[in-house]
Amino acid sequence: MLSKAMDWSQPALVRAGFSGFVPFRDLPAANVPINPGVYVVVRPTGTTPKFLPASPAGWFKGKDPSVSIPVLQKKWVPDTSLVYVGKANGGSTGRRGLRKRLDEYRRHGAGDPVGHWGGRYIWQLADSDELLVGWKTTADGLARDLERDMIAEFKAAHAQRPFANLAG
Repeated sequence: MLSKAMDWSQPALVRAGFSGFVPFRDLPAANVPINPGVYVVVRPTGTTPKFLPASPAGWFKGKDPSVSIPVLQKKWVPDTSLVYVGKANGGSTGRRGLRKRLDEYRRHGAGDPVGHWGGRYIWQLADSDELLVGWKTTADGLARDLERDMIAEFKAAHAQRPFANLAG
């Protein structure tokens, strides 16, 4: 597992077994596993973020994914590059996995009305096109446990969840 003292940087996540780290736009051509697992979104720059007043993400079931800039500012976690932790289960057929879930996330951010409501705050980052996605495969039943453990460890280190994790 990850260490509470972890800096949550891309190199630390690589040491913890995550790979990939590609921009969302490159996911269709990336070798994303079909297996279940956990994925992370990192913001490689350490600059103070700028937020968009409206999200470019898709409106799923007619709901606007935008939140106010003060909400985003309050949720921002300084001194870390990790902005989101998510999971991908295999589903009832075993074919959902990381590739399918990350494609849904990418398409949601591109404006499609796709059901990936979790993590939607990242799309209001003015530099969301620079964010990197990494992943780690797990056994199907372990993805949720690893996601939960990572969010808990992050919260222990930063007194709040990662920026775009609203639950967990």
